[in-house]
Parts: sequence; structure tokens; C-alpha cells
Amino acid sequence: MEEEILATLKILIIGESGVGKSSLLLRFTDGTFDSGIGSTIGVDFKVKAMKFDGNNVKLAIWDTAGQERFRTLTPSYYRGAQGVILVYDVTRRETFGKLDNWLNELETFSTKHGIVKMLVGNKIDKKNHEIDRSEGLRFARKHSMLFIEASAKTCDGVECAFEEVVEKILQTPGLWEAEGHNKAVKLSDSASSQRGACGGYCSVL
Repeated sequence: MEEEILATLKILIIGESGVGKSSLLLRFTDGTFDSGIGSTIGVDFKVKAMKFDGNNVKLAIWDTAGQERFRTLTPSYYRGAQGVILVYDVTRRETFGKLDNWLNELETFSTKHGIVKMLVGNKIDKKNHEIDRSEGLRFARKHSMLFIEASAKTCDGVECAFEEVVEKILQTPGLWEAEGHNKAVKLSDSASSQRGACGGYCSVL
């Protein structure tokens, strides 16, 4: 008998082209890293099941193309999403500078009130960082976002980024529905303590 799914959550990964959105998704869903991965054409989509504090949750994760020519598809990406992961490359200042544009787009097309937002500074395994952690954290606080630095290559922070988004969604009343009831789930304290591996990476606002 198949276990009951508490909720299916739609999570988007957005950001400029080349910041590592597809690599983060692949690392999280398949546990792999491919340095030769090409740019996403249009949209990629993966499903991952998680057990969260005894509840089965299914994640439908949409990886969107950062290139302008695919922008016409944008509104349908955002429809019904409960969480969004906004990614920049810590070694490329221009990808950080475009974050406001992505937030404006999210504001325009998002259909869910209280959508959970996570800012991810990716590629921390590389040298020559152009954006330090404190600058990313300031931006996240200013826009009421969760924040983490990560590396899809080394796996640092990747699991935590997705787990924190899911936890926050489940704790937000009205953002998702369980069995027809509009209610938040009270996650036990053990749920947070089990994820000690996130220590040092995540800043939960």
C-alpha cells in the first residue's frame, strides 16, 4: 500500500543563466554533479519525495531558463508555486545585481500569498568571490528571504536550502492544503535538530 502524501509542493528555481540552477537541482534530486551541463532550454522539471517530520511530501521542482528569449513562458512557471529558490553566482557580481529584477517578476506573476523565498549564493567552492556572505545576507533580510550559501559541486548547503523552504511552507497557514484542510502542520522540535548538518550555512529569518 502506497503511503499517503501529505502535500505536493511546487518549488521554482530562478536566477540568471549560468548561476548553477540546474546543477543545484541535479545535486538535490539525483545526488550527481556534471560540470559540462548545458543551459536549460525553456524549463526542466523533476519530482522528489521527502519525509518531513513523519509526513510524506512530494516536491515538484521547476528549473527555469535564465535567458531572455524564454521569458514568454514566465507566468505559467509561477502559477501555484509555494516556494522559490533565487540563485546567484558568488563569483559574478552581475548575477547578484539582477536579483531585484527576478523579485519584481516573482511579485508580478506569483499567485500564492506568502510564497516562501530562499536566496542561494552558489559556487562557494570557487575562488575569487565577488559577493561575500554578509552582502547576500543583507539582501535576503531586506526582502524577507531565507538565505544560504551553497555549492552544487561539493554539495555544501544544497539539501538544507530545499529542506528549509519545505519546512517554512509547511508552517505557513493557507500556503498549501492537506487533505482539503487549510492548515499548517506543527513540526516537532526534532525535525530541526535532525538537520544539524545545515549548521553554519543557513540563516533562517
